Amino acid sequence: MAQAKSVGPATVQRIWDAHGLEPHRIRSFERSRDQQLVERLTDVVGLYLNPPDQAAVLCVEEKSQIQAWNRTQPGLPDEKRTWWNQDA
Repeated sequence: MAQAKSVGPATVQRIWDAHGLEPHRIRSFERSRDQQLVERLTDVVGLYLNPPDQAAVLCVEEKSQIQAWNRTQPGLPDEKRTWWNQDA
């Protein structure tokens, strides 16, 4: 990437670090087949950069290809524990 953009490798590393990017941890990349990706992406980024007045912007990430795993720890108790009923 440094050669492609004519910058030093340290510059690329600083940019990655500043944005929390770790491309060396990704084994593969799957390109979206969505025909309207650019339009949708533009809309979403526009909401973050210029949100409407008195609006909340929420983001939900869909990972359709990830399968839920079985729990490794038991579930939490149903009752709410507070400092006065810790022995319950």
